[in-house]
Amino acid sequence: MLAVTVAALAWSTAPVLVKSSDLTGLRFAMYRLWAGVAIYAVVLLVTRRRLRWRTFRACAPGGLIFGVDISLAFVAFKLTSVADATVIGALSPVMIALVSARLLRERIGLTERGLALLSFVGVVIVAVGSSGSPSWSLLGDLAALASVATWTTYWFFSRFARREAPAIEYMASVMIAAALLVTPVALLLGRGPLVPTTGDWVDVAITALVPGFIGHTLVAWSHSHVESWRSALITQFHPVFASAWAAVFLGEHLTPIVLLGIAIVLAATGFVIVRAARRPDLAEDLEEAAEPAA
Repeated sequence: MLAVTVAALAWSTAPVLVKSSDLTGLRFAMYRLWAGVAIYAVVLLVTRRRLRWRTFRACAPGGLIFGVDISLAFVAFKLTSVADATVIGALSPVMIALVSARLLRERIGLTERGLALLSFVGVVIVAVGSSGSPSWSLLGDLAALASVATWTTYWFFSRFARREAPAIEYMASVMIAAALLVTPVALLLGRGPLVPTTGDWVDVAITALVPGFIGHTLVAWSHSHVESWRSALITQFHPVFASAWAAVFLGEHLTPIVLLGIAIVLAATGFVIVRAARRPDLAEDLEEAAEPAA
């Protein structure tokens, strides 16, 4: 649960980094993915791991889904406000929680269901309170909505694929497949500057390292240790802190209603974590969830 929490904090930096760059969403996604390929290549070399063709073939579909998802998300960050993009993206944990109950046979109590709903309400409050930004786009909101479906699909593919490959090998495969998919699309459809400036390279490098390598590797690793719905709920921290970063670096104001929403999300999610730590049947649930669904 600590790994997922750190990942959510890491992910919260991505919207500000993407939005502050002069690159379009597709071009930023292309460079970020190839930077991710380079990072995982170095990690594989340093740890003396080998990426086998069989592993890549099994994990590549996740990379294709991830490539579509990150492109949609980055386009949304560029076109619409951080608040709009992140609150629409906050539908993903709710979808994951609902699907987990059936697909993975995870036990979700009434209290946890209520806290999940309360956490999402808090995210909505954050977004509504931050909606004063003039940056808004219907196309951007639609891209964020489409990314809910792709991220939910990627989440469950990763959960099952992690039974076949360690986290590092899995994410290396994902980065390669995603980069190969996004590159021709970004070159053909992407507008604006093709060659990043020095500032753009800094944004790309930080995005690939912090929300990319740190965030996604921690979540991929956590799939074997945390129930899917619970880890998804913890990621509700992401839009809350993204709004905070936007206030600091993009000039979006944190009004009293935004602070109220942040308090609700932190309280609801924190209570779920505390309840999870006290549950004696958590190990049993995880063991059952690790078995393929009938």
